[in-house]
Amino acid sequence: MSENNLINKVWNYASVLRDSGVTYTDYVSQLTYLIFLKMDDEKVKNLGANSKISQNCSWEYLSSLDGEKLESAYTNALAVLSKMDGIIGTIYQKAQNKINEPAKLKRIVSMINDETWLGLNVDVKGAIYEGLLQKNATESKSGAGQYFTPRALIDTIVAVMRPSIDESVCDPACGTGGFLLAAYEYMKKQSKDREKLANLKQNLLSGTDITPLVVSLCAMNLYLHDIGTEQSPVKVGDSLLSLGEKRYDMVLTNPPFGKKSSTKIMDSDGGVSVERDSYERDDFIVSSSNKQINFLQHIMSVLKIGGRAAVVLPDNVLFEGGAGERVRQRLLGNFRLHTILRLPTGIFYAQGVKANVLFFDKVHISGDEYATKEIWIYDFRTNQNFTLVTNPLKKGDLDDFIKCYNAENMAKRKESEKFKKFSIDEILSRDKINLDITWLKDESLQVLENLPEPKVILSEIMENLQTAMSELGKVDV
Repeated sequence: MSENNLINKVWNYASVLRDSGVTYTDYVSQLTYLIFLKMDDEKVKNLGANSKISQNCSWEYLSSLDGEKLESAYTNALAVLSKMDGIIGTIYQKAQNKINEPAKLKRIVSMINDETWLGLNVDVKGAIYEGLLQKNATESKSGAGQYFTPRALIDTIVAVMRPSIDESVCDPACGTGGFLLAAYEYMKKQSKDREKLANLKQNLLSGTDITPLVVSLCAMNLYLHDIGTEQSPVKVGDSLLSLGEKRYDMVLTNPPFGKKSSTKIMDSDGGVSVERDSYERDDFIVSSSNKQINFLQHIMSVLKIGGRAAVVLPDNVLFEGGAGERVRQRLLGNFRLHTILRLPTGIFYAQGVKANVLFFDKVHISGDEYATKEIWIYDFRTNQNFTLVTNPLKKGDLDDFIKCYNAENMAKRKESEKFKKFSIDEILSRDKINLDITWLKDESLQVLENLPEPKVILSEIMENLQTAMSELGKVDV
């Protein structure tokens, strides 16, 4: 069965479940829980592997049951698996059975049982699962769309960042793992050395997200790509709570949109205890309720000296005064902010978002000198029109940016209509160190410029009204 056919097969059944009140997101989560058990069963039977899953939670046991016995056994299995360590516990954390009709649960079990999942190569398994996650985000307003960054944008960012196979990569707001997977795909092609590849899979990728279900989907996504098969590379947590002990060579991330942090804090049992409007950290230079400013401060802290970052951030981070200005001052002073990519609207599931990608390096700086000497800005926003359905962002749309970025030799960059260089003196002379810079003429505004003056329009309206009244007076009543 082809990749697309399998995606369609497992997805078409979602419409049946939706009538029972099962959301798309719940459906994908149940598929996740069941497919993992089926693959574990195949490893035992076909490869002679040892299983960490007890018999009463196993696929062999569950698939032999029907009716209420299946529903009860599956519910109990999820409770047991959620308490396990490693990748299993991460995938099943807080897992619950959301399919309360035994016949429909049995139908999903039978559908999964018909496929030999280990027989599919890693790329196909990964593509099938990513296809399901993408469909979930696209087709459901209540789905996981807010955790998605367009794949074309992710691939472009990774292409210019060029992570090396021995570099550690972190995403502190990992969602379903798009950046981590793209980085892995780029890095794994650099060597056939088994030790290096094993180290990459088990130790070099790291992610955190505050939503347990999203981390579960991310862990499964990575697992199907043969990443973190023992210990999960991703965990549930609020990255903004603390600096942590690890430092990273590279951070690739798209922190969640939204002005206020107001983060629900998970207690040790996974329950919600309090809400937080700002974060008091010794490594933060400002205490702010702005979530994106806090993520930017966190990323600046977790990078190693010499580390590199690419971060998707909304426009307000570029121009806000107060906390925003102070963080920008620190970014320009202690880091080399060398590139800003201005993104168009219509590419994110959160509508109307105006965002940018900031590319910067952490350098060792002494004295009062600014580490940033110049900033190159690529305007991919002005006169661009994208929509999620009819005109989605494609990788080729960003080819010119990749060419202009010139990752192989950034010293030989050249200005173009869309790519301009601004010196640090020009930047510092702007009010509040405003980095929200544009120079292209917006063609949509030309239409407005060509409209007649308001007085002319009003005169025409009055003339038309007088003509209409005059004609009305000629009508016999």
